Amino acid sequence: MTDDSTNAGRRRFLVGSTSVVGAAGVVGAAVPFVGSWSPSAKARAAGAPVRVDISRLQPGEMLGPIPAWRGRPIFIIRRGDEAMSVLNENLDRLSDPNSEDPEQPEYAANETRSIRPEILVLVGLCPHLFCSPTPHIAVVPEPFDANWQGGFFCPCHGSRFDLAGRVYAGSPSSRNMQVPPHMYEGDNVLVVGVDEESAA
Repeated sequence: MTDDSTNAGRRRFLVGSTSVVGAAGVVGAAVPFVGSWSPSAKARAAGAPVRVDISRLQPGEMLGPIPAWRGRPIFIIRRGDEAMSVLNENLDRLSDPNSEDPEQPEYAANETRSIRPEILVLVGLCPHLFCSPTPHIAVVPEPFDANWQGGFFCPCHGSRFDLAGRVYAGSPSSRNMQVPPHMYEGDNVLVVGVDEESAA
């Protein structure tokens, strides 16, 4: 005959085992979405092009940082209408408003620094000393600069960038944030690390 303490021990074991299996199921359910933008081990090691599903990216949202291309974090931002409308408001405060320095492919040397105006793809590093800037995607004045309406702020040394990754004059960084080579496969797949010219 089994005593109550043995039965209680078995119950605890069964409850604990069931909880562990349930938690594993929750994690497994989340993997498909995470896997849609995580690079493969081969891509991380060799710097191969990485495909990113942007179908769920909404205006005002950002995917990243994704350590997807040559070991560098990638920011992918879908700018909303308000963010697009303020891109040209502070051009006189930018060091390189026309993207004349080659920090982007030729096809991104425009006011939005992108192929599709609403989608911004950046290497998520400050060109000054390669810290990772903090994204401020909302178009709101910031406490440290009431005239700065969103963009990227590097907490290491105070460099500021607008919502196109263009650097503000007077920042420690002298260059805009880098736009990596990229292209689109259809409406919802972004390929980082290759452009249409080299893919043709």
